Amino acid sequence: MALQRGPVLAALLVSLLCSPLHAAGKPKTPLTPPKEEPPMSEPEVAPRGRHAPRDITYSQWQKLCFKIPGKDTLCRTSITGTWDTGQMAIRFDVIERQGVARLQILLPVGLYLQSGVKLKVDSSAREVVVPYSWCFSNLCVAGAPASGEMIRALEKSQTLSIDVVDTNLVSLTATVPIGQFAAAYRGAPARTIEQVIDE
Repeated sequence: MALQRGPVLAALLVSLLCSPLHAAGKPKTPLTPPKEEPPMSEPEVAPRGRHAPRDITYSQWQKLCFKIPGKDTLCRTSITGTWDTGQMAIRFDVIERQGVARLQILLPVGLYLQSGVKLKVDSSAREVVVPYSWCFSNLCVAGAPASGEMIRALEKSQTLSIDVVDTNLVSLTATVPIGQFAAAYRGAPARTIEQVIDE
């Protein structure tokens, strides 16, 4: 039995010529790419509990200034807390150059970095979250610009609460004495270190 190719080929040719892809002179419209979903942000993780803080012994507030010839002087007003082992538990700095201040907090490693460091000056103040900037093998650094309002609050207050979350999602709080901060911050530096940089 012979196949009738004529009608089949004619039908196929007509369907191709009449398809939208072969419309006279019209270029093909590109397919619209699928809409990308925004990246999922990491969910907020609530601490699962609270540790009683280990005893921390704090140094006196001290102001050090660093002077580099031809550059602005940078001053750092700091307090350091250590455990009974002698290991640093926390260091809180207010760094100032040309009237612009910045907060810097140094903490041991082993913290949940996404939570940042929560600061509260006295119990009635609002909480400020300072993000972590970087970590070394033995410590992590959190930092943020310090507004004039924050500096004034530090000068007038007696305690600073520093709250962090460790990698076990347990919250830890250190209470830093800041009653002597204003005197150190506004006073003359305890020491000025001159640094010469060879370029």
